[in-house]
Amino acid sequence: MQTPRRVEHELTDKGYVPVYTTAVVEQPWDSYSPEDHDTWAQLFQRQQEILRGRACAEFLDNQRRMGMTANAIPKFADLNVHLQAATGWKLIAVEGLLPELTFFEHLAAREFPVTWWIRKPEQIDYISEPDLFHDLYGHVPLLMNPIFANYMQAYGAGGVRASTFGNEPLTNLTRLYWYTVEFGLINTPEGPRIYGAGILSSKGESIHSLESATPNQIGFDVRRVMRTRYRIDSYQKTYFVIDSFEQLFKATVDPDFGPIYYDLKGAESIPAGNVLDSDRVYQRGTGEGWPTDADV
Repeated sequence: MQTPRRVEHELTDKGYVPVYTTAVVEQPWDSYSPEDHDTWAQLFQRQQEILRGRACAEFLDNQRRMGMTANAIPKFADLNVHLQAATGWKLIAVEGLLPELTFFEHLAAREFPVTWWIRKPEQIDYISEPDLFHDLYGHVPLLMNPIFANYMQAYGAGGVRASTFGNEPLTNLTRLYWYTVEFGLINTPEGPRIYGAGILSSKGESIHSLESATPNQIGFDVRRVMRTRYRIDSYQKTYFVIDSFEQLFKATVDPDFGPIYYDLKGAESIPAGNVLDSDRVYQRGTGEGWPTDADV
């Protein structure tokens, strides 16, 4: 294991440019400063308040089961005791953003990469890349859920296979991850609730995704999701709502992805804010204030 580096996006005249790293390191827990622990505590406490009544019960319940608190940045080794007992997953510390194939390979091996460093105090409200808070707070609790944990492993294995098929299948898979693992909603008897880590770790999007009239909320369909572009520079225009984690697992794992890629080959992508006649619509957004370009 090498000495950990803090690998961040580079700011250029064209904006932030991703910088990739493949290194797996030891979490340098003793090197966290009081400021680092305070940043974790501020973010944790704020999200705990915001997510009450907004996050899905599985997220909050598993967070408690793991013993994740605001007291200090958790030690990955301590969380791994709970994770491995529950679902066989483990956390690995990484220096920053991973290349796609490396990320897929870790997921397929039931290893979840967590950026070891946390954002600076001036980045409390926004950071352009995943950091320890996003990875650990947003993603890790649901890895205690056996069905979701199996989905994540199968997604990784699907990504490894897709990497041999060309760019189009990888684009399909990236959209699937974005609209489920990062920005997914789940239907409950109380209405839609949040399970996507990109929402769970964001103060503003936690509220926007459920309570704003602006975005669409549309029933999940794997082919529809794989064709839909998304936003990386603003709140999402559309959120897809699953009925259950079982539905997510069955829709994306039981079929061979090969036929799906074949069906979608050459299919026109769908703008992020569009609503189709075939959609099951929970909310048709007003679109107020939407940017008109830069869908990915």
